[in-house]
Amino acid sequence: MIVDSVLTNAKAYISKELVDCSLAVDNGKIFKIGKEANMPKASSKLDLKNLLVLPGLIDVHAHLRDEGKAYKEDFTSGTAAAAAGGVTTILDMPNNEPVTMSAEALRNRMEKAEKKVLVNVGFYSEFPKNVKEIANIVKEGALGFKLFMAEQIGGLNIEDDNAILEAFKIVSKLKASVAVHAEDRTMLKEAEQKLKRASRNDIEAFLEAHSENVEAQAVKRILNIITQTNTHVHFCHMSTQNGLEAVISGKKSGLSVTCETTPHHLLLSTEDFGRAGTLALTMPPIRQKRHVSALWDAIKNGWVDIIASDHAPHTLEEKKAKNIWNVKVGIPNLEIMLPLLLTEVKRGRLSIGDITTLMVENPARLFKLEGKGFLKEGNDADLTVIDLNSKYKIDASEFHSKAKYSPFDRQIVEGKPVKTLVNGKLVMDNGEIVSKTGSGKVIRRK
Repeated sequence: MIVDSVLTNAKAYISKELVDCSLAVDNGKIFKIGKEANMPKASSKLDLKNLLVLPGLIDVHAHLRDEGKAYKEDFTSGTAAAAAGGVTTILDMPNNEPVTMSAEALRNRMEKAEKKVLVNVGFYSEFPKNVKEIANIVKEGALGFKLFMAEQIGGLNIEDDNAILEAFKIVSKLKASVAVHAEDRTMLKEAEQKLKRASRNDIEAFLEAHSENVEAQAVKRILNIITQTNTHVHFCHMSTQNGLEAVISGKKSGLSVTCETTPHHLLLSTEDFGRAGTLALTMPPIRQKRHVSALWDAIKNGWVDIIASDHAPHTLEEKKAKNIWNVKVGIPNLEIMLPLLLTEVKRGRLSIGDITTLMVENPARLFKLEGKGFLKEGNDADLTVIDLNSKYKIDASEFHSKAKYSPFDRQIVEGKPVKTLVNGKLVMDNGEIVSKTGSGKVIRRK
């Protein structure tokens, strides 16, 4: 038998150990792992020169835009950014134009993506107005639902606990998940209106509106709702000590609850606004250092399940709006998330095992991504190849994303993804995209 390719001289992360080995790849799958002498004949060979090989990174929270927001990002530019950052699978958020909140909207989005993506992409949906349509959306292939609590985006009334409970019960029966943006709309809007009446137009006002209590209140509300159902709820981009404590309490009480945080909530604090200004403005906002410390403690103690990018690209003009309330929130993170965190490995705050658990294994397990998450025979050949000794300066002007800015711009990082293989095909090689548009796959719930 002749397989498609053999990757030699890999230092692969397998079963929580670094193993010197070769990998044979055939038909998009890992065919064999072992010594080079035991590899089958192959159509091509790739010498990885003792570089670190991880199972392909999975980002469960990214905004790829496209459709009516293609001027900010499209499926090709967003997935090119992912490949450049060593990410082989993305879960795309539904606050699009049009909002993804019906089987038809999801189908249209998937069909558009199939022609353009360079990595694997799965999709969330917002909740529809009629909860009876939830089953059709799941049948169409949605990997989960998003509940955005800070603003009314989907069809579900976010002020109605009974409506939320009804929707959650249906999702639970279908064995799907709900990702929650936990900021209490009532508290947030009341504070925002008060600050606007006082003619406040500064970053401090934005932080006051998006206070830590706004996050904690929303988390507690959802936890109270899911005591009546066994729905898996995943809290997105946790940012505060209070919010984390509520999530941890829910976990301890046996609720089906998981959570994520982001590179910017781990590595930036309110002190960075002086340097980065509104380029660092996001929702929920970056916090004071005590909250950053609480996030790191939660990672150390295993309470945080996932690190996700929350890649949220906008135009530079939108990021620099003169009125703080008009600034579009979000940070483009896909191509620098891994280098930023590998730098923390060098500093001793994380290990390669931590990165694999938080950015590969847990995402695959929690979102039921079959064939992903581990380097083993029969699994998808999604591989992230890393040079741990590559030291360089982040240059946002060279991003593959359309959003060519970053609060991390000009920062020195150490550790870089140098090759990304998706379904056995080399997509990124030393920063260059080497695969055809549309070579990635749309992942549908099975």
